[in-house]
Amino acid sequence: MRYLRYTLIGVLFGVIMFKSQAVSWFRIYEMFRFESFHMYGIIGTAVSLGMLIVFLIKKSNLKSVSGIPISFAPKNKSIPRYLFGGIIFGLGWALAGACPGPMYVLVGAGALSILIVIAFALLGTLLYGIIKNRLPH
Repeated sequence: MRYLRYTLIGVLFGVIMFKSQAVSWFRIYEMFRFESFHMYGIIGTAVSLGMLIVFLIKKSNLKSVSGIPISFAPKNKSIPRYLFGGIIFGLGWALAGACPGPMYVLVGAGALSILIVIAFALLGTLLYGIIKNRLPH
């Protein structure tokens, strides 16, 4: 039953991503060329909604489904960490034409060539795990 809920939430996420054209390569291309507000609107809405939900969780001291209080661990503030991570993420997004969420939506939409990108994304994640302790954090 638990996995069914997660699966339904994932399907809903995929439908919203697909219907909002967030997985469209042309929309992403427009965004990187600063020609359209469409993708910035989607990203801005997601960030604003996330901030609001986190605020409401913190304000109302919500508990998880299993009764454990939801808490947020403070993050280390580090400019190089976010700067280099953001640059690498943005380059990967620009090269592949999709970030991690839309990659799986594209598989569901039938664009099977994205499986190559997913394979290399997983390889990059594995590589990061191997060299993580040698990188500045």
